[in-house]
Amino acid sequence: MTQHNNAPNADTANDPWADIRPYMDHEVSDVLKRLSHDSELLDALTRFRLPRMAKWAPPIARALAGHAIRREVKDVTTVRDFQMRIAHYMERMIRTTTDAFEVSGLDKLDDDSAYLFIGNHRDISLDPAFVNYALYQADRDTVRIAIGDNLLKKPYVTDLMRLNKSFIVPRSARGKRAMLAAYQQLSAYIRHSITLDQHSIWMAQREGRAKSGIDKTDPAIIKMLTMARRHAERDMVFGDAIAELKLVPVSISYEYDPCDLQKAQELHDIATQGSYAKSEFEDIRSIVSGITGSKGRVQLRFGSPVGSDMATPDEVAAEIDRQVIGGYRLFPSHYLALEALGEAPELVARKAITRQDRERFKAKLASVPKALQPYWLEQYANPVKHKAGRLSL
Repeated sequence: MTQHNNAPNADTANDPWADIRPYMDHEVSDVLKRLSHDSELLDALTRFRLPRMAKWAPPIARALAGHAIRREVKDVTTVRDFQMRIAHYMERMIRTTTDAFEVSGLDKLDDDSAYLFIGNHRDISLDPAFVNYALYQADRDTVRIAIGDNLLKKPYVTDLMRLNKSFIVPRSARGKRAMLAAYQQLSAYIRHSITLDQHSIWMAQREGRAKSGIDKTDPAIIKMLTMARRHAERDMVFGDAIAELKLVPVSISYEYDPCDLQKAQELHDIATQGSYAKSEFEDIRSIVSGITGSKGRVQLRFGSPVGSDMATPDEVAAEIDRQVIGGYRLFPSHYLALEALGEAPELVARKAITRQDRERFKAKLASVPKALQPYWLEQYANPVKHKAGRLSL
């Protein structure tokens, strides 16, 4: 299994993706040693696990956290070792925060082929984590994960993500020329990973999570994906550039989104104030909320590879949307939200709703502040309307 990645003194002449790729096996030990002494990481861990000691005796709390990290990773020498540690925690998270995790469509994909999985995006870390867990359960290699550099404001976060096979998507480059060069590099890395390394990738269908519950692919992402082929072949055939990437749409559905209240607050602020001010560590808190919060049932559906008969980025985006929406599972929470809004009663599948479903939904809705309830409900109702073709996008 080929692994790329960035070390502080990486040779960029021989490693053109040194600044964005995941860490390689030979870099793991040094990165883990650095993390075990990172004061910001240690402070974050102690605030979460040892809050009283972190407040009254921070040096002792940090020392205990550093020791715990070193003990946990003492036998970790490769990226796979690190991910096996994650698998253990993933199993516990699924057992304690979900009612069921179902996977479909993966059995129809070639075991020995690398794919570019592109899917809807509801949770910062869990969407690709569930994809990885499904692959792990099927005894397949895990994916390299596209992650925006806006999430990597802390060095320890960058290290942790890159240890978990994440590569960096540039969103903060300044100027048109800098952005073009950054996306050219990203496109080349993705193409190299799929066609030469034979290593699968996961990326979201658009920048940012779908906070309104509406999943829609950004054609600009498709244009970026073909930049490397277009640079290599001026007379490239667009459909061939798409086909070589083996692009497979993936749809993930959560019965309940652990971050639904945070998303409702953002939608409310944008609607009432024109903007939303994100706090400094909000993305980190969203990751923690996603991992620890109750999700109900979760379904992951792998689609079919997009063929070479596509002529434009818009056509590819439309095909991804068709498969993502087609594969999206509607849970009772979605129908109950539509019912609560009083919209499209003919779309509410009442036979699929039990008394327990109603009671659970009613309790969750009651915990949402009145001002946020319309936005909270829309997150769950919109997939029903989208699947029925009732949304004007």
